[in-house]
Amino acid sequence: MQIDIAHIARLSRLAIEEDKLPKFQSQMESIITMVEQLPPMEDAGIGLDPEHPMQLRKDEVKPSMKRDEILKNAPQMQAGCVVVPKTVE
Repeated sequence: MQIDIAHIARLSRLAIEEDKLPKFQSQMESIITMVEQLPPMEDAGIGLDPEHPMQLRKDEVKPSMKRDEILKNAPQMQAGCVVVPKTVE
C-alpha cells in the first residue's frame, strides 16, 4: 500500500522535512499493515451489559455559593460580571 505522507502532512498542516518523509511513510505503512491483520471483532459483548445497566443519577437542586461571594474574588467587575482581557480580535 502506497501512502502519500507529504499530502497527509499538508492536509494536517504539519511541516515534515523532506529527508524524514520516507521514514514516516514506512512507519505509516507498518501501522496500516498491522491494523489490517487484526482479527475481526464479534458483536457479542460490545453492547451494554444487561445484568449491570447504567444508572443515571437524579438531578438535585443543591445550594451553591452566593454570587456576591464569588465576585468578591474577581480583580475587576463591570455590571455584575467579571472583566477579562480581550482574547479574540
